[in-house]
Amino acid sequence: MRRITRYILAEFLKLSLVMSVCMTAGMILVVVGQEAIRQGLGPTAVIKLLPYALPVALAYVVPGTVLFAACSIYGRMSAMNEITAVKSLGISPMTLLWPALLFSFFISLSAVWLNDVAAWGRIGLKRVALESAEQIAYGMLRSSRSYSRGGLSINVKDVQGHVLVRPTLTVYESEDRPPIRLTAEFAEIDTDAERDVLLVSMTNGEIERGDDIRMDFPGTEVIEVPLSAAAGGGKSAIRPADTALRRIPGEIVSQRAELEDLERTLAADAAYQLMTGDFTDLSDERWADQQAVIAGGQARLARLCTEPWRRWANGFSCFAFVLVGAPLAVRMRNADVWTSFIACFLPILIVYYPLLAYGVDLSKAGDLPPYSVWLANVVLMAAGYWMTRGMIRN
Repeated sequence: MRRITRYILAEFLKLSLVMSVCMTAGMILVVVGQEAIRQGLGPTAVIKLLPYALPVALAYVVPGTVLFAACSIYGRMSAMNEITAVKSLGISPMTLLWPALLFSFFISLSAVWLNDVAAWGRIGLKRVALESAEQIAYGMLRSSRSYSRGGLSINVKDVQGHVLVRPTLTVYESEDRPPIRLTAEFAEIDTDAERDVLLVSMTNGEIERGDDIRMDFPGTEVIEVPLSAAAGGGKSAIRPADTALRRIPGEIVSQRAELEDLERTLAADAAYQLMTGDFTDLSDERWADQQAVIAGGQARLARLCTEPWRRWANGFSCFAFVLVGAPLAVRMRNADVWTSFIACFLPILIVYYPLLAYGVDLSKAGDLPPYSVWLANVVLMAAGYWMTRGMIRN
């Protein structure tokens, strides 16, 4: 039996590794290649993207490759009557199944760590995009004569080397204020990485804001745009999905303290207005703004509380997939790997991922407790346990 156990573990390791390498390479080539072409990134920026794209791609690939390995091994063993031969010797089929379950358990632990590394990868991808803002802008302006990211929009008549001909630059500050529009004869784009700003030097142009403000400027004016806005981001706090697991408890404490301070300040202001009889200020727009800030803080707190549960649930999808895929492949008795894999993956696609999305969305909204993200895993594991019992009995 030790020989069979070693054989199953070796096949699992080999198939998982080969499929992970192939699928990850394909995903990186497609995703990074499309992004490089779309944004006009050069070879240097693409090379910088690769280390950050690798963990992000692996986080999506690993559960599927583990399921593929389980379907391949146990489907082939069942089709060749190896499962029947083992049962005829009085040996429980569970003896053949436990190596896969043990392997997938440790892979699940690795997948949890991989999801954490993927958060670092997403931050790295954004950083490379910020650092390449100048190159991206020139690439898109040469190809489509327009560049738009976040609060910045640039349109040009032509691009000659690094010179923009007849550029129109529009900066959007907020929804309730008209944008600032600048037009010029020529312009050039540069970046200041230390200050995280995009510098647009405009020569002989005009500035206008709405219908009331309009001014000509001779010579050259330098417009500074934050790189975060130029890359479509913002200056807000790091998203919970991009926060390392070790930092989330501290972020939760900090967010709760910030919410308590906001609520105390709002309550004190309301009490003061009531004491002074200034009831008109209670309906002022700033109250709605402060309440919106509190609501945003509460939403971020719910996402922070959900994030650790989500990463552990995503990681242990590997174990749940094998627990379903292995007995299902045995029942099908089909040596065709892809037939077994598709037959296993379709129910997972129809049941598991919608349940996972449902639990994550409601947990992030605060409508369900954070551990609700495990709903999909529990359903899948229950189905796998039921099928395993049937395989052992029959």
